[in-house]
Amino acid sequence: MERPADGSFYSMLSIHTKIDRTQRLLRMLEDDAPLLAVRVAPLTEERQRSAKDYAAELRARTRAELDKLMEQCAFWDANDRTPQAAD
Repeated sequence: MERPADGSFYSMLSIHTKIDRTQRLLRMLEDDAPLLAVRVAPLTEERQRSAKDYAAELRARTRAELDKLMEQCAFWDANDRTPQAAD
């Protein structure tokens, strides 16, 4: 399936799907940190630092996005008056 470049596909996803995807991305980035050190070891100190700084910034942005999504979800759930099925 080809996705539009304007991000409209992502905006159509449910908040819970966005949270799941963001959590998965954050977990992958965190799990990759030790492997990143191995991959950049042959590079110069400056390039190693640059790659590690970029990865850290990406993790920070992903955490911030996850926090924002969690806040939106809490707000949405608190204001949802839709009847829920009984267990």
